[in-house]
Amino acid sequence: MAPRGPKPKPTKLKLLTGTARAHRINPHEPAPDAAKPDPPEHLTDAARQEWDRVVVDLVALGILTDLDRGALAAYCQAYGRWAAAETALARMAARDTVTDGLIVKTKSGNLIQNPLVGAANKAMADMVRYAAEFGLTPSARTRVAGMSDAGPNPFAELDEWYER
Repeated sequence: MAPRGPKPKPTKLKLLTGTARAHRINPHEPAPDAAKPDPPEHLTDAARQEWDRVVVDLVALGILTDLDRGALAAYCQAYGRWAAAETALARMAARDTVTDGLIVKTKSGNLIQNPLVGAANKAMADMVRYAAEFGLTPSARTRVAGMSDAGPNPFAELDEWYER
Protein backbone atom coordinates (compact mmCIF):
# COMPACT_ATOMS: atom_id res chain seq x y z
CA MET A 1 0.00 0.00 0.00
CA ALA A 2 1.35 3.43 -0.91
CA PRO A 3 1.72 6.01 1.87
CA ARG A 4 -0.98 8.65 2.03
CA GLY A 5 -0.51 12.35 2.43
CA PRO A 6 2.70 14.35 2.66
CA LYS A 7 5.73 12.75 4.23
CA PRO A 8 5.98 13.51 7.94
CA LYS A 9 8.24 16.28 9.21
CA PRO A 10 10.83 15.57 11.89
CA THR A 11 9.80 16.89 15.31
CA LYS A 12 12.66 19.40 15.41
CA LEU A 13 11.51 20.82 12.09
CA LYS A 14 7.93 21.07 13.39
CA LEU A 15 9.17 23.05 16.37
CA LEU A 16 11.28 25.34 14.22
CA THR A 17 8.40 26.04 11.86
CA GLY A 18 5.86 26.43 14.67
CA THR A 19 3.65 23.51 13.61
CA ALA A 20 4.38 21.18 16.56
CA ARG A 21 1.32 19.82 18.36
CA ALA A 22 1.81 17.67 21.47
CA HIS A 23 -0.48 14.88 20.26
CA ARG A 24 1.46 14.59 16.97
CA ILE A 25 4.99 14.42 18.42
CA ASN A 26 6.80 11.10 18.44
CA PRO A 27 8.61 10.93 21.79
CA HIS A 28 10.80 8.09 20.49
CA GLU A 29 12.01 9.86 17.37
CA PRO A 30 15.78 9.48 16.89
CA ALA A 31 17.75 12.71 17.37
CA PRO A 32 21.26 12.23 15.95
CA ASP A 33 23.93 14.80 16.74
CA ALA A 34 24.98 17.29 14.11
CA ALA A 35 28.21 16.17 12.44
CA LYS A 36 30.37 16.54 9.35
CA PRO A 37 30.35 13.17 7.54
CA ASP A 38 33.29 12.12 5.39
CA PRO A 39 32.59 12.17 1.64
CA PRO A 40 32.33 8.82 -0.14
CA GLU A 41 35.31 7.85 -2.31
CA HIS A 42 33.16 7.26 -5.41
CA LEU A 43 32.17 10.91 -5.88
CA THR A 44 33.27 12.44 -9.18
CA ASP A 45 35.51 15.51 -9.10
CA ALA A 46 32.57 17.87 -9.68
CA ALA A 47 30.48 16.04 -7.06
CA ARG A 48 33.33 16.26 -4.54
CA GLN A 49 33.70 20.00 -5.17
CA GLU A 50 29.97 20.42 -4.52
CA TRP A 51 30.28 18.30 -1.34
CA ASP A 52 33.10 20.52 -0.09
CA ARG A 53 31.10 23.64 -0.95
CA VAL A 54 27.82 22.75 0.81
CA VAL A 55 28.96 20.62 3.73
CA VAL A 56 30.47 23.61 5.53
CA ASP A 57 27.21 25.55 5.48
CA LEU A 58 25.07 22.53 6.37
CA VAL A 59 27.25 21.81 9.39
CA ALA A 60 27.15 25.48 10.42
CA LEU A 61 23.34 25.37 10.26
CA GLY A 62 23.31 22.26 12.46
CA ILE A 63 21.18 20.24 10.04
CA LEU A 64 23.75 17.68 8.86
CA THR A 65 24.47 14.40 10.66
CA ASP A 66 26.51 11.31 9.85
CA LEU A 67 23.24 9.63 8.89
CA ASP A 68 22.79 12.15 6.06
CA ARG A 69 25.95 11.04 4.24
CA GLY A 70 24.14 8.98 1.60
CA ALA A 71 21.49 11.60 0.83
CA LEU A 72 24.12 14.33 0.57
CA ALA A 73 26.27 12.09 -1.65
CA ALA A 74 23.24 11.47 -3.89
CA TYR A 75 22.68 15.23 -4.17
CA CYS A 76 26.35 15.84 -4.98
CA GLN A 77 26.53 13.00 -7.50
CA ALA A 78 23.40 14.32 -9.24
CA TYR A 79 25.09 17.71 -9.33
CA GLY A 80 28.19 16.11 -10.86
CA ARG A 81 26.14 14.33 -13.53
CA TRP A 82 24.29 17.52 -14.35
CA ALA A 83 27.57 19.44 -14.65
CA ALA A 84 29.08 16.73 -16.88
CA ALA A 85 26.05 16.65 -19.18
CA GLU A 86 25.95 20.45 -19.44
CA THR A 87 29.69 20.57 -20.19
CA ALA A 88 29.28 17.97 -22.94
CA LEU A 89 26.31 19.87 -24.38
CA ALA A 90 28.35 23.08 -24.39
CA ARG A 91 31.12 21.34 -26.36
CA MET A 92 28.56 20.07 -28.88
CA ALA A 93 26.94 23.51 -29.09
CA ALA A 94 30.29 25.03 -30.04
CA ARG A 95 30.38 22.74 -33.11
CA ASP A 96 26.68 23.00 -33.98
CA THR A 97 25.61 26.60 -34.52
CA VAL A 98 22.20 25.62 -35.91
CA THR A 99 20.73 23.62 -32.99
CA ASP A 100 23.36 24.32 -30.32
CA GLY A 101 23.81 20.57 -29.89
CA LEU A 102 20.22 20.08 -28.74
CA ILE A 103 19.28 18.00 -31.83
CA VAL A 104 21.28 15.06 -33.20
CA LYS A 105 20.89 12.85 -36.24
CA THR A 106 20.46 9.10 -35.76
CA LYS A 107 22.19 6.49 -37.93
CA SER A 108 19.00 6.23 -39.98
CA GLY A 109 19.00 10.00 -40.55
CA ASN A 110 16.20 10.97 -38.18
CA LEU A 111 16.55 14.09 -36.05
CA ILE A 112 16.02 13.57 -32.33
CA GLN A 113 16.64 15.46 -29.12
CA ASN A 114 20.20 14.95 -27.98
CA PRO A 115 20.17 12.26 -25.25
CA LEU A 116 22.43 14.52 -23.21
CA VAL A 117 19.53 16.96 -22.84
CA GLY A 118 17.48 14.24 -21.16
CA ALA A 119 20.43 13.20 -19.00
CA ALA A 120 21.02 16.81 -17.94
CA ASN A 121 17.32 17.34 -17.17
CA LYS A 122 17.05 14.12 -15.13
CA ALA A 123 20.20 14.90 -13.14
CA MET A 124 18.98 18.45 -12.55
CA ALA A 125 15.58 17.22 -11.31
CA ASP A 126 17.27 14.73 -8.98
CA MET A 127 19.64 17.41 -7.75
CA VAL A 128 16.82 19.84 -6.93
CA ARG A 129 14.80 17.10 -5.19
CA TYR A 130 17.76 16.16 -2.97
CA ALA A 131 18.67 19.83 -2.44
CA ALA A 132 15.22 20.51 -0.97
CA GLU A 133 15.85 17.84 1.68
CA PHE A 134 18.75 19.90 2.99
CA GLY A 135 17.15 23.34 2.59
CA LEU A 136 19.42 24.18 -0.35
CA THR A 137 16.72 25.87 -2.44
CA PRO A 138 15.08 29.24 -1.75
CA SER A 139 11.62 27.74 -1.18
CA ALA A 140 12.98 24.95 1.01
CA ARG A 141 14.82 27.50 3.17
CA THR A 142 11.52 29.17 3.99
CA ARG A 143 10.51 25.94 5.74
CA VAL A 144 13.79 25.20 7.54
CA ALA A 145 15.59 27.02 10.31
CA GLY A 146 19.01 25.84 11.35
CA MET A 147 20.72 25.90 14.69
CA SER A 148 23.70 28.04 15.52
CA ASP A 149 25.93 28.51 18.52
CA ALA A 150 24.41 31.92 19.19
CA GLY A 151 21.09 32.60 20.80
CA PRO A 152 18.62 30.52 22.78
CA ASN A 153 18.17 26.80 22.22
CA PRO A 154 15.33 26.46 19.69
CA PHE A 155 14.62 22.96 21.02
CA ALA A 156 14.15 23.98 24.66
CA GLU A 157 10.39 23.75 24.13
CA LEU A 158 10.78 20.15 22.97
CA ASP A 159 12.93 19.29 25.99
CA GLU A 160 10.29 20.78 28.28
CA TRP A 161 7.54 18.83 26.50
CA TYR A 162 9.44 15.55 26.87
CA GLU A 163 9.93 16.16 30.59
CA ARG A 164 6.17 16.58 31.15
